Amino acid sequence: MEFKRFKAVKSDAYNYTFDRVTGEFVRWGRTLEDDPSMAPLPEIADIEISTICNGPTGKKPCSWCYKSNTGVGRNMDFETFKKIFHKLGKNLTQIAFGIGDISANPDFYSIMEYCRNNDYNYVVPNVTINGYDLTDEHADRLAALCGAVAVSHYGSELCYDAVKKLTDRGMTQVNIHKLLCRETYESCFQLMNDIGTDPRLAKLNAVVFLFMKPKGDRNVFHKLDSFKDYRRLIDYALEHNIRFGFDSCTAPAFLEAVKDHPNYKMFESLSEPCESDLFSIYINVDGKAFHCSFTEDEEGWRGVDVLGCEDFARDVWYAEETCRFRNKLLGTAESKRCRSCPIFDLSMKE
Repeated sequence: MEFKRFKAVKSDAYNYTFDRVTGEFVRWGRTLEDDPSMAPLPEIADIEISTICNGPTGKKPCSWCYKSNTGVGRNMDFETFKKIFHKLGKNLTQIAFGIGDISANPDFYSIMEYCRNNDYNYVVPNVTINGYDLTDEHADRLAALCGAVAVSHYGSELCYDAVKKLTDRGMTQVNIHKLLCRETYESCFQLMNDIGTDPRLAKLNAVVFLFMKPKGDRNVFHKLDSFKDYRRLIDYALEHNIRFGFDSCTAPAFLEAVKDHPNYKMFESLSEPCESDLFSIYINVDGKAFHCSFTEDEEGWRGVDVLGCEDFARDVWYAEETCRFRNKLLGTAESKRCRSCPIFDLSMKE
């Protein structure tokens, strides 16, 4: 069912409602208490439209980039995107666009405008930026087109200025993405302190901590391996009323850390463990689907051709490779709330 603001799917075993303005998404199964193990087609797509990135200074790519991107790369053009878009199915609600330099892909805004203005499926576009070269024109267009924008925190001045520029234009869903690893651990606390004191962050929606995965040819950082330190970070955020979140990779660790909190049931209802090939799909710049952006090029795992498929459900969503990962992911969990990555070791010692 399609309404001006809401989108809803109704069936016996799978249902959802999606608010296109706030981004609120609620899913249930046969009853409101039932949580389906997967969707009939993806609800969210992560689509890479450029591999070109010169980093947050515009001169040097990040040493920790898990994709090892540089200033020389490839773009997904508008026509290619439209072909993929029309294959994905009408269950889709949002697309998170992957782009390095905001000016890298000349079709960037045409692609995002098409998400909202086509005769097939109204989809909300979102994007993560590094904050570099965020001109007033870019900020105007992002605010007009995006449901949410995340600004990666590489340097505070660049990041905070970008947040203010976007929230000044009325955006309410502006987040900061902060890499969480041993090397960035202490700066995570500084960021949370700044949220309470820096006026540029007054209208920030939340900070989202992204757990570092051991991936990337030039990545010199190390994963946070202390659960005690991880729990300290969460306790600090809760004690100081910081609006925060985590990537789904660490949902099991988060729920373990707050298991004795009086609001545990609420935290559990808001936490989604790894949803790759269950509710979401990643498609790279060449039109190939991988289980998530981190599994691309991992030994033993292959991509599935989206661009050339005839029937997305049959050829991609229920392809042998997709089902192989899906079954392995589901096999890691004693319950639907504790699925853990079957490829990367994200465990922490006490």
